[in-house]
Amino acid sequence: MVMPIVLLSGPVGAGKSTVALELVKILPGPTAYIEGGTFWSFIVKRAVDAKNVKNFKMIMTSMVAAAVPYALYGNEVVLDFSIPPWFLGTVQAVAKVKNVPLDFVVLRPSLAVCAARAADRVEGAITDYAPYRELYSSFDGAAPYIIHDDESNAAAVAARIQAGLDGGKFRLS
Repeated sequence: MVMPIVLLSGPVGAGKSTVALELVKILPGPTAYIEGGTFWSFIVKRAVDAKNVKNFKMIMTSMVAAAVPYALYGNEVVLDFSIPPWFLGTVQAVAKVKNVPLDFVVLRPSLAVCAARAADRVEGAITDYAPYRELYSSFDGAAPYIIHDDESNAAAVAARIQAGLDGGKFRLS
């Protein structure tokens, strides 16, 4: 049975990885977790502009393509990465080849919360959030898929996501 790929997205500092780890605990069946940031390490020699748009698109395409076999073999896949709405067409094209359903969940706490979380990271702390504001704003158009929550813990947000997945709230057509 083909299972869906859950695209757990949102801006830097939204809490995607923390919520993803809680979500995989409560999903009912076989589950695969793909932390998209890992795909950056596959590029061993980068151009001067190490995280340029070309690499960003390549990384997103590669991780979605990697998720497809897991879904085809009966695993619900949680893909954790900042996939902006403008890239959904490519994501859908990759998944459509094998008729893999997609759910799009956007965690989008306030800008202040995202910036504070990014600055508080143990590894890779981001003290200047200014370069990430454009990415934060890119999620403005994802309204039906957004969870705005500055207060709840990761387990509570994961439970909201699970309920939304069960109800079809996040399914992309």
